[in-house]
Amino acid sequence: MKKKVLIIEDNDDIRESTAEILSLADYETFTASNGKIGVELAIKHHPHLILCDIMMPELDGYGVLYLLHKNPQTASIPFIFITAKSERADMRKGMEMGADDYLTKPFDDIELLNAIEGRLKKSKTSGNFNGTDIDTQSLFTELIKKGKSRVLANKQLIYVEEDEPNHVYYLKKGQVKTYKRFKDGRELSSALYQAGDFFGYESLFTERTYEDNAATLADCELILIPKSAFTDYLYQHQPLSAAFIRLLSGSVRDKENQMLQLAYFSVRKRVADALIQVAEKFSTIENDSATIKISRDDLAAMVGTASETVSRMLADFKEEKLIEKSGNAIKITAVSKLKNIKQ
Repeated sequence: MKKKVLIIEDNDDIRESTAEILSLADYETFTASNGKIGVELAIKHHPHLILCDIMMPELDGYGVLYLLHKNPQTASIPFIFITAKSERADMRKGMEMGADDYLTKPFDDIELLNAIEGRLKKSKTSGNFNGTDIDTQSLFTELIKKGKSRVLANKQLIYVEEDEPNHVYYLKKGQVKTYKRFKDGRELSSALYQAGDFFGYESLFTERTYEDNAATLADCELILIPKSAFTDYLYQHQPLSAAFIRLLSGSVRDKENQMLQLAYFSVRKRVADALIQVAEKFSTIENDSATIKISRDDLAAMVGTASETVSRMLADFKEEKLIEKSGNAIKITAVSKLKNIKQ
């Protein structure tokens, strides 16, 4: 069976020549001209490896890596960044986010093939079980079938801090947030989840009570997978265990980055990053714009500041023509400029 490689690159010449080289080397290739299409193809085809440029329209390479690592069905796919020499200083960020390797443009045929073959060899052990190729997607499907469906309306609690974890949750439809609530009533969001995501598994791995709360941000359909079924299935299937370990590592990195941002980033920068995060997670970025729906309080919980402060920042962004507001809907009119706001 041919190995599948997804190439995400906005430069037509580089994308087409890379695909041609890999096709001649007997790889099956899929190509995407921007990050948004790339994420969709990764979920659809589940390639054995992904090559991804950093600077792209719609969704950059960091956003692609972030979204794929949030999805357990794609979290374990080896990921190689393609970077220009001028971007090499940014590679530390990519490696910290979980990228496996990087290629510096321009690269020749041998460099390309060696990087791919080397990374596939390293992932072979975690990608196989008892020496046989495993369809990880089918393992996730079987795991989900072990759960029971539950429908919740918007703004409903799913679990609360210090509850005993009895289930792993799969979000079939809707949006969910996890957050910490402090004694003075303030909230600090820890993660956002969309359809196709698992959550609530960290406490099962650590065998401790929940350390945060989970609530719906929209009408949701959840699949509740019993703790015993989840742990038994992981013990039986190595590729699935590897995917959840990768997912858990990404969650730890996200929390570390959140703490660093709270300590060192300005409120202006944190509000801008929160808007981008919501857009990448819950919306579609087209022509450098996206429309999101989020309450002022939920946005403040993501930023770690007061709702009034968020309102002032949004007013500033509106005056600078970076966003437009209509009720809870926020239209980001200049995604690239928001991303480039300084610390």
